[in-house]
Amino acid sequence: MTEALDLWVRNTSEVLTVEGTHREPAEVALTPRPAACVGIRQGRVAFVGREADLPRGALTDATEIIDAEGGFVGPGFVDPHTHLVFAGERSAEFDLRNQGATYLEIAKAGGGIVNTVGATRAASEEELARLALPRLERLLAQGVTTAEVKSGYGLSLADELKMLRAVRRLGALSPLELVPTLLCAHAVPAEYQGRRGDYLDLCINEILPAVAHEGLARFCDVFTEESAFTVDESRRLLLAGKALGLTPRLHADQLTACGASALAAEVGASSADHLEQVTDEGIRALAAANVTAVLVPTSTLFLRMRPYAPGRKLRDAGVNIALGSNVNPGSSMTENLALVLGLACLENGLTAAEAYWAATRGAAQCLGLQRQGRLAVGDAGDLVVFGCRSYRHLPYHLGISHARVVVKAGQVVCRARMDCCP
Repeated sequence: MTEALDLWVRNTSEVLTVEGTHREPAEVALTPRPAACVGIRQGRVAFVGREADLPRGALTDATEIIDAEGGFVGPGFVDPHTHLVFAGERSAEFDLRNQGATYLEIAKAGGGIVNTVGATRAASEEELARLALPRLERLLAQGVTTAEVKSGYGLSLADELKMLRAVRRLGALSPLELVPTLLCAHAVPAEYQGRRGDYLDLCINEILPAVAHEGLARFCDVFTEESAFTVDESRRLLLAGKALGLTPRLHADQLTACGASALAAEVGASSADHLEQVTDEGIRALAAANVTAVLVPTSTLFLRMRPYAPGRKLRDAGVNIALGSNVNPGSSMTENLALVLGLACLENGLTAAEAYWAATRGAAQCLGLQRQGRLAVGDAGDLVVFGCRSYRHLPYHLGISHARVVVKAGQVVCRARMDCCP
């Protein structure tokens, strides 16, 4: 006897199951299925194919049916780089930068990350989760069903733990699946200025073990720059985290070509993020070590920087690409993944298919997620029904979300009424 489906999506232009690899042409890796339907049972994909091939009895009065109205369907987006949990905001600094003030001038006046650290330290765990919830909802409305979230605005044992506990609390408040990352090595806090070695010791000897003991994070990240943490300091911290079961990740080669990409390859990092200044040697190292390049073009735009990360070079070298929003109060105050897709094509040099891969399966792979970012039978029942007929429309219609219905684990979690685009 055929088991009934819980959810049935029909009348699509195509379904992108995204079952290929980053080493294939992206148009092939997206594995499009023209006019296919998708069935979900118990939170998992149970059927992908023609409606005529659906077994008798799979649809019952209890099956929820979604009419895609000629739009395309793909897996839920995976955002692999966010700083969603924080208190305060920095719009005044944004205004000052646009009037010509430099980041260093703002920091010397008490702004920058110090501003956010102060506000975040003053907030409770409950308040941090409450403040982050609308940001999550905006990501969800864009079609994001899984997101990584970093700490890094606490910069003390108590406050880094508080941030990661807020991420855990937030995960219980939202259908969006969260992947936590420890970023205690985001900056040296004010009370440790002139004693950076002592702060690094605190991270390695106290914060890392406490986070690992509570199981509060899956990854350990570090901002590797001469102005933040050097390559040698980063190596110490990442290897200490790795010994505790926390997979390394890096903010790498964003401001200078400091060798962070080579370090990412050396320590077996899952990803190197930003990469605006990555060298050809760094690209070769990432490719050889199978480290994912996470590009965050809205951050490059927000900071009015040049150049953008060389997505074309990275992709052509065989590096897996992922795309993230980098939503944070200082350098990318946006949850607009649609804009990320457009900038990835316009400025990072990706094709529409490559950008779509990078926002789905490419991002899932760098987070070690085996069943997200694609729609094969047995995968997570996370999908988006788009109000356009092709993925190519997403970066073309710049900055506009076409997510019409968002499904997480087989449950409709967001709806937006729109007509289907040509």
